[in-house]
Amino acid sequence: MKIKYILGLTVLALSLASCGKVKVTTSENPIESTKNPIESTKNPTDLSILTSSTVLTVSNTLELKTNFDGLNIEVSLSNDCLSYNNGEVTACKAGLCYITVSYQNQSDSISIMVENASDISSDPYENVNKDEFYQNYHEATSYMDAYYRTTHYLLSGTNSLDSQEPTIASKQPMENGKFVRNSSTIYSSDKKTYYIQDENGNIVDKIYESGAYITLEQVAPYLLVFNDVPKNYISSRPSTASGSPWGKYMRGNHSSFSGDTTKYPYEPVLPNISGCGGNYKYYEVDFGTTGTDCDPTYPALPYNDGKKITRGAARLVYARYDKKGNDLDINQKYVFYTYNHYNDFQEYLNYRNGFGKIFGNITGGGELSSKTKYAPTSYNEVILKNLNLKN
Repeated sequence: MKIKYILGLTVLALSLASCGKVKVTTSENPIESTKNPIESTKNPTDLSILTSSTVLTVSNTLELKTNFDGLNIEVSLSNDCLSYNNGEVTACKAGLCYITVSYQNQSDSISIMVENASDISSDPYENVNKDEFYQNYHEATSYMDAYYRTTHYLLSGTNSLDSQEPTIASKQPMENGKFVRNSSTIYSSDKKTYYIQDENGNIVDKIYESGAYITLEQVAPYLLVFNDVPKNYISSRPSTASGSPWGKYMRGNHSSFSGDTTKYPYEPVLPNISGCGGNYKYYEVDFGTTGTDCDPTYPALPYNDGKKITRGAARLVYARYDKKGNDLDINQKYVFYTYNHYNDFQEYLNYRNGFGKIFGNITGGGELSSKTKYAPTSYNEVILKNLNLKN
């Protein structure tokens, strides 16, 4: 469902019943920000929304600004989570809503995540049948929903296995020939929910600190923003899942990763890694795919079928602490993905389908895991930019 309005400076041609109030105005000047500035990629004469994507609780308000003043701008909503009434925007019900403004042949859009103010107050999964739960599966909708699921060893995130290669956004932000890594981090006020953005800075998903996750697009940001593994991960390297209450959703091998290239010369040097004289202590985890075929040492089988675990060659490696054991600032951290057992890596760039240019041994023309015929290429530097900031 798409809802359209014609919005002038003070006149609204079409309105819906109000559930809360968010003033909608236009402005000639962009929102000023001294934190994490981003250079605009649009012509300054183009129509632009000057308000960043954000999260609203039902009945909360947000002022929406554009750089066009005094014109009849068409405003479209992707659904009825938001509505307009007499020049004001309303947060009506929980969900993700895109706001698109259009004038003649120009347009711009942002996303608004609307959430309920109330939360689950008691355990809804106390007597749940797991088979029925997964037959009618939907992702967790709040931190407490994820929390109660975890107490019963139930998944919170997307219930599907990824193939070995990451999905890449069709148009990745770049600057001066380098990939942009998103420096914007959008948390709930209690820091227990994290909102995942796309390459345009729009909110497209969310993960909960209390949750269990298995997909690359949810596990990679979890490592980055919560500095730990999802609740279905363990530190050991089991060969069977039969003893785990998580069943086929259990993942293993959360352990330190030295990155010592004197022992493994085919591995590229990761940024500031302690095994090569740096100050960062890295950790690794297995990543469960439908099967990896890059290394003949590992059968190309699904990671966990509920009984047998075939670890495969896919791993996530992330900078977790400095040498003194202190947490790292999120924009000093790194998360890397490898699906050929540490020969090559891609950096997670903190947006959906955001993975950087691959680098490492096979990329450089070396032989797989060879300690004599190796040629790892260097880490590809990125540019830190706030993709959520509109100007």
